Amino acid sequence: MSEHALRAQLASLAASLFARGFSVGSAGNISVRLEDGFLITPTNSCLGRLAPERIARLDADFRHVGGDKPSKEVFMHRAFYLARPEAGAVVHLHSTMATAVACLPDVDAANPIPPLTPYFVMRVGRTMPLVPYYRPGDAAMEPAIHAAATHARAVLLANHGPVVSGRTLEDAVHAAEELEEAAKLFLLLRGANPRLLTPAQVDDLLTNFT
Repeated sequence: MSEHALRAQLASLAASLFARGFSVGSAGNISVRLEDGFLITPTNSCLGRLAPERIARLDADFRHVGGDKPSKEVFMHRAFYLARPEAGAVVHLHSTMATAVACLPDVDAANPIPPLTPYFVMRVGRTMPLVPYYRPGDAAMEPAIHAAATHARAVLLANHGPVVSGRTLEDAVHAAEELEEAAKLFLLLRGANPRLLTPAQVDDLLTNFT
């Protein structure tokens, strides 16, 4: 896909996420890998009102080379791209249900949302670690995100929100959407002792659908 087409797709998918309440105000940021760099949403921009031609462009070393000033959380995206060479896009949202889970003190930090549905496993993977709290925009969180991303396609930032990667921009958006639904199910079922997918069922999904 050409850079022009990717810019248009990024703006369209971001607007869809915003319209459905996955982000509010200027919250969240999205990036996509190019052959020679990256596109990322500008700092303080609204995902619902992106101008494709103003989306920030970074070179292969994540330096700003075009468009508006990039998100202050470039480091979050860099952590995923360097940890996961197959990642073609990264989506960071403040979606309500996933962020709610990220605020709970008693979840399993290694995997705060258990395997409730096959679609969550297929989109997000076997695990999704909880990264300890850092102030938003604090680049000190990059090593923690990078370490988690080496074995996970997505993470939850404590008291902040999800960061999700995918092979394509569309894959990353779909995974972020599925994560939000899984978080909603998890919150609805807390205390109900739900039936989880077994390790064998999770292995089967990851073998045949990812």
